[in-house]
Amino acid sequence: MKITLNAVSRRQFALALGLGPIALKAAAQGGTGEGFEFKSVKPAAPVDTPAGKIEVIEFFWYGCPHCFALEPAIKDWAKQLPADVVFRKVHVPWQVQAHQQLFFTLETLGQTDALNDKVFAAIHNDRSKLDTPEAMADLLAKSGVDRKQFIDTYNSFGVRTKMQRASQLAAAYKIDGVPTLAVAGKYITSPSMTGSNGAALKMVDTLVDRVRKGG
Repeated sequence: MKITLNAVSRRQFALALGLGPIALKAAAQGGTGEGFEFKSVKPAAPVDTPAGKIEVIEFFWYGCPHCFALEPAIKDWAKQLPADVVFRKVHVPWQVQAHQQLFFTLETLGQTDALNDKVFAAIHNDRSKLDTPEAMADLLAKSGVDRKQFIDTYNSFGVRTKMQRASQLAAAYKIDGVPTLAVAGKYITSPSMTGSNGAALKMVDTLVDRVRKGG
């Protein structure tokens, strides 16, 4: 049986694989529902939203080809979010840790929405490793980012703190592959579990509705 891979696993970066135990079971058995298309998180992971809001997180890695492929769909999906849903991206610490540091530097500078696409394109289209702050600064300077401000922020305590919190959150959700979509601290799903990017986003909507109804 041929399995189509739709995620990059922490344990198997070198081979660009991403089917964790739950996803492998689903692919092998063709199952649906909990344990196949989504998984409950026990104990529940912490959330960072006020009462009445439902948090959705995309755990990703800039170097992940499947995260790159998901990006256009998830951007379109995020434009149509209901008022009670709060979406954010969290970069995992695996493999090229400098990429996580880059993401939280851009977030601190308020530049993630403007520059995420350029970072993804540099890595996946232009084959740039972007594994040093100098290479990152060279790229971002073309978009008007001040080099010194970038380097200072990259090396700041605030960015290191964000990285630490992101790593703790990924551990709380037991993330073992990316992209993974997390809902309200209670559920995770992914393209590798549902079979496609579109199906994963529909599953997120289903899980959001479940949380909204008290599930």
